[in-house]
Amino acid sequence: MFASTTCARAGGLAAGCVADAVLGDPRRGHPVAVFGRGAAALERLTYADSRAAGALHTGVLLAGLGVVGLAADRAGARRGPIARAVVTACATFVALGGTSLGRTGALMADHLSAGNLDAARRLLPSLCGRDPAVLDAAGLTRAAVESVAENTSDAQVAPLWWAAAGGVPAVLAYRGVNTLDAMIGNRSVRYARFGWAAARFDDIANYLPARATAMLVAVCAPLVGGSPAAALCAWRRDAARHPSPNAGVVEAAFAGALGVRLGGPTQYAHQLEIRPTLGEGPPPQVHDLVRAVRLSRAVQVVAAVVACGFSAVGRNGRRACPRC
Repeated sequence: MFASTTCARAGGLAAGCVADAVLGDPRRGHPVAVFGRGAAALERLTYADSRAAGALHTGVLLAGLGVVGLAADRAGARRGPIARAVVTACATFVALGGTSLGRTGALMADHLSAGNLDAARRLLPSLCGRDPAVLDAAGLTRAAVESVAENTSDAQVAPLWWAAAGGVPAVLAYRGVNTLDAMIGNRSVRYARFGWAAARFDDIANYLPARATAMLVAVCAPLVGGSPAAALCAWRRDAARHPSPNAGVVEAAFAGALGVRLGGPTQYAHQLEIRPTLGEGPPPQVHDLVRAVRLSRAVQVVAAVVACGFSAVGRNGRRACPRC
């Protein structure tokens, strides 16, 4: 039973990764967008300017996702390993966003290379929540590099981590908390208290995956002409100064690996934040954004291989299914 369970999980993870690599995010009807609309509808009933209301809102939604994931996983298990693998593949595909991240980052680089700032500004909201209207080419480039770095963890490594560690319920709950953090976890006046729980849950869920991502960034740095030592040094030296306990880790590692300097004044729709600098090089140029996308894709591939391998190993370190 255990062998078939882990074999199904490994096969489902691999299939989900392949589906994301081939298809990317669906343009319409994405389950994450459906969840977001449901969360927004619930917010109209649960909103109050308090942490307790936000914790209730977040808890109800995450518990619902966990129940749905557990029910789907058990339904697949009753039908056999193949059905369970299909359920795992669907959940993994829904949670992953690495392929779309790479495509958007590459398109941003194309716009900036062509000097098409209007198109770059229109595209930026697909990567992050900064105010594109106030950004010049340098600001757009830095925003894109930092977003590619952070979302390499959030959109790819972390979902794979939770899919490998906890299966369907865990990966769906992770995608839910990450979506809620994007929706209500900011520090605007409306969400300073209501979004507190979502932001803290997201910090906890991403704590280990962010550090795994930074390690993989160091491993993959030579593929883009970077230095593993510089990535690790920037992580150790600069990450703790970032306001996010997780984004700072990944962005610092990317800065070191690419030999650029990230951070500085960052204009969001709700406020201007003065971020610390990460890395010791010059500000990133468009060719550094291209390298960041290549580095992100390399990290995504290695993370997928590691996650699938982890899922195929039994509790005692032996392969769970010799025929997998």
